[in-house]
Amino acid sequence: MSLVDTVPAATTLLTRPLATTLPAATTTLSAATTTLPAATTTLSAATATPPATPLDDARSQLTAAIGVLGYGSGLHSLLATPRRELTVAVPLRRDDGSTCLFTGYRVQHNLSRGPAKGGLRYSPHVTLDEVRALAMWMTWKCALLDVPYGGAKGGVTIDPRLYSQAELERVTRRYTSEILPIIGPEKDIPAPDMGTDERTMAWIMDTYSVNVGYTVPGIVTGKPISLGGSHGRASATSRGVTHIALAALTHRGLRVNGATAAVQGFGKVGHDAAVFLTEAGVRVVAVSDQYGAVYNAQGLDFERLGAHVAATGRVDGFDGAEPLDGDLLLELDVDLLVPAAVEGVLHAGNAARVTARVIVEGANGPTSPAADLIFAANGQLVVPDILANAGGVIVSYFEWVQGNQAYWWNAAEVEHKLAERMLAAWHQVVDYAAAKNLSLRAAATVLAVERVAEAHLLRGLYP
Repeated sequence: MSLVDTVPAATTLLTRPLATTLPAATTTLSAATTTLPAATTTLSAATATPPATPLDDARSQLTAAIGVLGYGSGLHSLLATPRRELTVAVPLRRDDGSTCLFTGYRVQHNLSRGPAKGGLRYSPHVTLDEVRALAMWMTWKCALLDVPYGGAKGGVTIDPRLYSQAELERVTRRYTSEILPIIGPEKDIPAPDMGTDERTMAWIMDTYSVNVGYTVPGIVTGKPISLGGSHGRASATSRGVTHIALAALTHRGLRVNGATAAVQGFGKVGHDAAVFLTEAGVRVVAVSDQYGAVYNAQGLDFERLGAHVAATGRVDGFDGAEPLDGDLLLELDVDLLVPAAVEGVLHAGNAARVTARVIVEGANGPTSPAADLIFAANGQLVVPDILANAGGVIVSYFEWVQGNQAYWWNAAEVEHKLAERMLAAWHQVVDYAAAKNLSLRAAATVLAVERVAEAHLLRGLYP
């Protein structure tokens, strides 16, 4: 286990030109390579630049916001660098008696506005850089919605579909015990994310409570209602996406009733968002998951599709729709596109073929900066993730408040308060974007970064 408190000043070491330390002989090699065919030079240039990662995208967005705000390099470094990172080994004794090992992460990006807050995902593709990016986006999301948290994120490199419930419980409890030093209801409060759910949160709550000697409901949010969870938390992100999507359609001059939509991802965000959009009068013609996609021009029947997914675990094979390539779903001629799966699905390679008039980000980081430029040039409206999918953290905050008060609200109260917060943030971002001639993403990020920077400056630098 390694606990790393990162120091911004250390990053200056990376700016020194490494070439000055190379032997003089390399100059001769460089000169010789100039005789190579032009095609080789082109290939070298292409291979020298790896594809942008979510962390690259997050840092690019921050840099753009810093440019608008005019902050110096010191504050930029503070905001770009996680406050604390923890990497842990997570061994598992399997049901058959064998042992395997996973890697777990917890990154706390910023603590200036309150305790860290962020989800825990189980995925074989989790990396430290991905968790860093997600934690940074969480910081901006909390600040934009004026929730008194900083951003955090966690992950374990495991495919939960391949392990029994008992094995997942052991992984969760071991991971929790490893990160105990940095979590707590006033330190860092995990929540569900990809591959985790309310049962996972119950295991975290119990593990933490056993270690401190008494029950601590506030250590997590998104837990079962019977253990102090909040009404509406499970569907909060989807509700928030729906509120913003309907507002964005209206803002763009499109009628909600009869508007067409495609939803990429049919998990805990995409499934309910598709249902809520349908209930609002939107015709959702396509959805997808990791296995494939289905399409029905007349609109999908989500009661039947839900039953099919419950029985088979996937959307493809549904007899009430035509099969569709998952990537082609993003390019359908629809009014509204909701990418609600993973990051990086809209990029320079496909953005020019995306024709949706409005794109509302249900996932974190689904759109690359290059794709953003293409969408802006084509006049498409993109509502950023830190606004569109903030419903989850808002109701997590409500759950935390209810737990601290030991007084719980009913579902109608939660939904009313959620809609109020989401739409207030929407109008604020739209007005700021118009006043400053910025995109919605730039406006949202600038507003959020400014609030976090203000907290930094007011608190001062210790010591």
